[in-house]
Amino acid sequence: MVLSKQFLKSILLFLCSVTGVVDGFAQKPTDAKAMVGKQRQALIDSMLQELPKQKEDTNKVTLLNGLAFTYWSVNAETGILYGQQGLALAAKLQWKKGIADAENKLGIDYQTVSDYPRALEYYTDALKKEEEIGNEKGIASVTGHIGLLYYCQNDNSKALEYHFKALKMQEKLGNKQAIAITTSNIGLSYYELHDYDKALEYDFKALKMAEERADKSNIAVVNSNIGTVYTMQKNYTMAIEYEQKALKADEELGDKHGALINLCNIGECFISIINDTAALNGTISEKPSPNGNQPDKVTFSPEMGLKKYKPTGAIPAGKAALLRSAIDYTQRAIVIAKEIHAMDVLVECYENLAEAYRLSGDYRQALECEKNYTAIKDSVFSNGNSEKIVKMSMQNDYVRKRLADSMETANARRMEALKLHQQRNYTYTGLAVIALLCVFTFFIIRNNKLITKEKQRSEGLLKRSDDLLLNILPAEVADELKEKGTAATRYFDNVTVLFTDFVNFTNAGARMSPQALIDELHTCFKTFDEITSKYGIEKIKTIGDAYLAVAGLPSADPLHAEQIVRAAIEINAFMQDRVAKLGNSTFDIRIGIHSGSVVAGIVGVKKFAYDIWGDTVNTAARMEQNSEAGRINISQTTYELVKDKFACAYRGETDAKGKGLLKMYFING
Repeated sequence: MVLSKQFLKSILLFLCSVTGVVDGFAQKPTDAKAMVGKQRQALIDSMLQELPKQKEDTNKVTLLNGLAFTYWSVNAETGILYGQQGLALAAKLQWKKGIADAENKLGIDYQTVSDYPRALEYYTDALKKEEEIGNEKGIASVTGHIGLLYYCQNDNSKALEYHFKALKMQEKLGNKQAIAITTSNIGLSYYELHDYDKALEYDFKALKMAEERADKSNIAVVNSNIGTVYTMQKNYTMAIEYEQKALKADEELGDKHGALINLCNIGECFISIINDTAALNGTISEKPSPNGNQPDKVTFSPEMGLKKYKPTGAIPAGKAALLRSAIDYTQRAIVIAKEIHAMDVLVECYENLAEAYRLSGDYRQALECEKNYTAIKDSVFSNGNSEKIVKMSMQNDYVRKRLADSMETANARRMEALKLHQQRNYTYTGLAVIALLCVFTFFIIRNNKLITKEKQRSEGLLKRSDDLLLNILPAEVADELKEKGTAATRYFDNVTVLFTDFVNFTNAGARMSPQALIDELHTCFKTFDEITSKYGIEKIKTIGDAYLAVAGLPSADPLHAEQIVRAAIEINAFMQDRVAKLGNSTFDIRIGIHSGSVVAGIVGVKKFAYDIWGDTVNTAARMEQNSEAGRINISQTTYELVKDKFACAYRGETDAKGKGLLKMYFING
């Protein structure tokens, strides 16, 4: 979910304020996050004017590091450039404090652009140097950052370990602002561990501290975190109330990152309400909140865009209002995400917007959002040769025609030349005529050999291009595309979708070299391809470290669910064996499966690909996300199709993103 996962981007700025910004330009620590918008730009302008005047000394290092930090919420990529300059100069001066500060700031900027392995590298180096010089404030700050980084990578047990270390150090230093922030971060990790009562306990502690200090920026963040927890508890009234408080505060502060997250959360909250029939009927009893509010039932105010309604079978007025609100808030978030280059949030926004459009019945807009979502996700692992392959395959007819034309033209020209020779040689002696005929015969034979060779070469080229096209598209779709130039989108009623994902893949990237990481991915996915092909399953795509496949299309298969489960068992066994042999040089895997209906077709014009859409795909993804390492998690629908073939263990109902409570089962064999 986008809900709370991205809050660390606002909190990071708080933690950095503990160490100050730039001598001569720094604001008070409590104003670090509030100093945004015009104030932040004014500070940047002042620092840029001062930069050319500085000598190559520690003051310039401090100024460069300050720019790296100050650009954090404006343009983190620019911040990285200044951070690298500050680090280089500090290293040249052999100034450990400056090096540690530069690495800390670079960690923040790299974390902002979602380069988590690089961020961890800089944080680790910064912590080591802060410990060497005995800078307790710096140690506390970097420790908190590492906790947030582990939080971002879903390792929340590790995140809590670092959060509590940071909290202990901040309490020793007596830094009330940092104590409040770290307390809030602890609430975030408990949220990710689904311990919502603990999350609210720490959130309200943090809110109380922030209110006592009149720290508006921290109040905004904690309000948003509280709204997130209430959403997961289906206390939607309280969720939107706290999220809107946070949004108003961040807009007043000019904090684009904070506003972006608030807008995302509110949009997703509306979607959750739409998917929750009980909430729409106003029948959900809500728990009293720790701050004393005790709503009896869901009641939505008009300014929230919510109304009660009774289901009628069509989209009622209340649901339409919810959808308008969900789309409006998410579109506003997309504008900001593009502006500040927050690509990870942008992906989530497009996913949410696609779901909102599907719920409203606007499948054309939903498809456009899916395309944007896929394009951004696939950009990391895009293959530059794909376009060449597709272009070659699409030009088969053109190549054939051009080859035929070239041979015809060559023969015509040679025949004309022959006629000229014959006319000129009518007066030659018989011996000369015989010699000319011999030359002509040799020329024709040689010409025919060249033509045959060229035809064979062309046919081989066309065959290779056809084979490559079949690696991208199903055979039926490839044939339709070559024949008509287009392929129709089709609806498939009975299919089963498989999602796999590697656990803690980002952590693997930190401990493995880039080449080793890619080689291991290739080996694993190559085996997955062989297994799915064995069971007649159509591989759709890989998205980073995720693998998507479907059985039952483009040709119907009454055993689609059984075939997917058998393939999943083999994939899981392969990975378990590989982990036993290679340990940390490979990955643990989660697998999720769901059965239902999908729409399938070709996406885009350039670098197009065969893809599938629909609620079945989303639910399969939720099955994977709620699975466990080394386990295969299936939905109730799939269970009904395979329960007589495989041993299954009922897991109970689990709360899945945007789906509410879903019954889930583990495949045991």
